[in-house]
Amino acid sequence: MTGAEGTHASTEHHAEPLFLGFAPPVAVVSSSMIVLLAILAWKGVPKMIGKGLDGKIAEIKAQLAEAKSLRAEAEVLRSEYASKIANAEKDAAAMLDHARHEAEAIVAKAEADTTETIARREKMAQDKITAAEFAAVTQLRNQAAAAAAAAAKGLIAANHSAAADKALVDQAIAGI
Repeated sequence: MTGAEGTHASTEHHAEPLFLGFAPPVAVVSSSMIVLLAILAWKGVPKMIGKGLDGKIAEIKAQLAEAKSLRAEAEVLRSEYASKIANAEKDAAAMLDHARHEAEAIVAKAEADTTETIARREKMAQDKITAAEFAAVTQLRNQAAAAAAAAAKGLIAANHSAAADKALVDQAIAGI
């Protein structure tokens, strides 16, 4: 193959098919598209598509408005619950503080009551000890007096006779 044959092969033209012998395929496809678009425009398809899109847009806008209102409600609820939580925390702190003060008051009262009870029981014990000492002293005195009386009776009976008693009685009578 020489250079002339190589150029001859590339310049070779093929015949394009024609529609009904006079229209090339590009013209047929283009005219078919134009006819299709004209039919669609005549039937109102663009209006239907526009209405459908407008309906979708309205639906999306309604959903967005609803989402905004729900978000606003959620924000209100969140702030409300945040304030409730803050109030609950304040109330809990106040209750805890009150409980501490009450516990301290109860402990102080219990200590005072315990001190008072101990003092009262010590006094009762002292009173019982004093009463027991007094009873023991009284009993001891009574026993001592009884022993002294018995000893005196024994001494008198041993040292004095009936004649000595008569002399003492006579002397006492004379003194009166």
